[in-house]
Amino acid sequence: MGFLYRQILRKILFTFDPETVHDAVIKSARTLQSIGPAQLIIELMARATEIPVTVAGIRFRNPVGLAAGFDKNCEAPHILARLGFGFLELGTLTLRAQNGNPRPRVFRLGEHQGIINRMGFNNVGAYEAARRLERLGPAGVPLGLNIGKNADCSLEDAPKNYVEALKVLYPFGDYFTLNISSPNTLQLRALHQKERLARLLDPVMDFVSGQAAKKPVFVKISPELEDAELKDLVSSAVERGLGLIVANTTVRRGHLPARWHSYEGGLSGRPLRGIANEMLEKVSALAAGRAPLIGAGGIFDGPSAAEKLRLGADLVQVYSGLIYEGPFLVRAILKYLEKTGFNAQNRAKNKFR
Repeated sequence: MGFLYRQILRKILFTFDPETVHDAVIKSARTLQSIGPAQLIIELMARATEIPVTVAGIRFRNPVGLAAGFDKNCEAPHILARLGFGFLELGTLTLRAQNGNPRPRVFRLGEHQGIINRMGFNNVGAYEAARRLERLGPAGVPLGLNIGKNADCSLEDAPKNYVEALKVLYPFGDYFTLNISSPNTLQLRALHQKERLARLLDPVMDFVSGQAAKKPVFVKISPELEDAELKDLVSSAVERGLGLIVANTTVRRGHLPARWHSYEGGLSGRPLRGIANEMLEKVSALAAGRAPLIGAGGIFDGPSAAEKLRLGADLVQVYSGLIYEGPFLVRAILKYLEKTGFNAQNRAKNKFR
């Protein structure tokens, strides 16, 4: 099935504007989601052996998840779950709805299997997303909800902005991600700074600690952090019992041809792989098993997923790989992990080949 996607369907889809194609895919997925037999057929086609793992107190049927950005508005979690994912991360969601940056804002780097986006957290807002999730009900896999700052919210008001969105969405997520690393919202990455980060994390964790169900919180970090900043950030996460997602898109272009250097936005896909892996290795060493880690960036097949697990990730996420490899990528990754002996016990004992 992957071969047919790459040789036929992908070539057709890539003749159209990337964001237009993405919107059409989400609309189609939403339609299929309402058709029971369609869900069953897709699930049978995508089925792979379960490889259960427990991370941050949550049991996942396998360690491969969907990264935030694919289903920004919580429209199609039921059908996406049928593609074999162990979990889904939806969003990024902001407290108030916003349109994001002007189009065009997504660009394919076909020859490099990358994507540049400058979307700017376009989404329907936390309240509408909560209504959709309530109406849809459980998706059958754990859901992460990725939260960002509204573009018109100052850095000083950012903690309140995040916490208010978290309050609205809290009943509907199994874990939550604080997105402080998108390069497409002005000054957002300044929230990595030690003092600003503490001002954000403390009220978030105060809210969580006051809830009957205390759900895990992750922070999605930039791959551009200096070593000193990274050390402080990991220390802050460990102290507060947070997880980390490593890493968001990159603004680096030096490893790409000059024609792409003027394109603003975050770069994902294969060109991000080495950068994200270098960051993951550093974070894993600093965390030393004291914080759950999700590896993201450049996963296109089983070996690239296994690479992140060996570098210290407890879970992995894919997005750009789906665009280039097709909807049965998760099945291919899980088959590879099964073949190479991955399981939670071997992972814990560092026996995964």
